[in-house]
Amino acid sequence: MTSTDILLEHVRRMARYNAWANGRLYDACAALPPAEYYAARPSFFGSLHATLNHILVGDSVWLGRFTGKPAAHVKALNQILHEDFAGLRQAREAKDAEIVAFCDGLDPAALASTFSYANMRGNRFTDLLLPPLMHFFNHQTHHRGQVHGLLSHAGTNPPELDLIYFLRAA
Repeated sequence: MTSTDILLEHVRRMARYNAWANGRLYDACAALPPAEYYAARPSFFGSLHATLNHILVGDSVWLGRFTGKPAAHVKALNQILHEDFAGLRQAREAKDAEIVAFCDGLDPAALASTFSYANMRGNRFTDLLLPPLMHFFNHQTHHRGQVHGLLSHAGTNPPELDLIYFLRAA
């Protein structure tokens, strides 16, 4: 197995881990009373709902950059894409499926390629795909950690999300 094969396998694993971890978080949030789920909490985005929306915003923006199909519907990093939990969950599941399909479609040439995009301020960049793709997965993990902490404050036991639990379950 070449180092590129190992990287492709890792990227595909991370896409599946992302979907698994999101599913576990959304299950935990679904078990909360709506007042607890929507409650204002001391956090960067201010609530569980707003933080979950931000993760979807970030995933939409980055996946749009990777595919060359910008997420024109996203105007701000703190945008609430879905006011209701059910709509947000449905969009999350669809985005996770898109992420898995994108990663499954990568080949060694794509992994080594560059792509150009504009950030939210309009600044233009050209990057190799792999480092921003790793940022993409790291960003998801970072904010899921915030949701995990907020679940603790909402009076529930947050689910285990560590990658090792995913690997053991697979």
